[in-house]
Amino acid sequence: MQTRHCIISSVIGPIRLIASEKGLCGLYLDHERHAFRIPAQSVEDPAHFSAIICQLGAYFAGALRQFDIPLDLRGTPFQIRAWRALTAIPYGETCSYGEQARAIGQPPAVRAIGLANGKNPVSIIVPCHRVIGKNGALTGYGGGLERKRFLLDLESYSIGCSLSNSSAM
Repeated sequence: MQTRHCIISSVIGPIRLIASEKGLCGLYLDHERHAFRIPAQSVEDPAHFSAIICQLGAYFAGALRQFDIPLDLRGTPFQIRAWRALTAIPYGETCSYGEQARAIGQPPAVRAIGLANGKNPVSIIVPCHRVIGKNGALTGYGGGLERKRFLLDLESYSIGCSLSNSSAM
């Protein structure tokens, strides 16, 4: 399966976008903890990303609260469930890792949730920045805590989570 890629500028630094034929499979920030290498057969094609570039611009301008683009999430079944739960956290809200674990029907899996979030291949779109420590502290973000703070400030977050328990995710 051929992938396409491009690098765009943003208010939080360069963003590397990678897409398969199914949808966006990578959104990586500069100096990210789990950086992804562009596949050798990937084609540079900025035009392919026009919709996501437009939506990211609107998000960073404060005019977009929910992304509407096809995703091609690649990970273990547990990771995919964890990442889908992230998409249920409303704009401007946060939740704890424990709340996210309960939302996927696995309350003891708090550490596994943290590890899955750390490997989120489509950060910002799949909003792992909205997960904070149970005491409200900013913890863990692959793109760095400064970016996490920026994204939460952009969304003017309120502490509280609206995730529901759904093991079907």
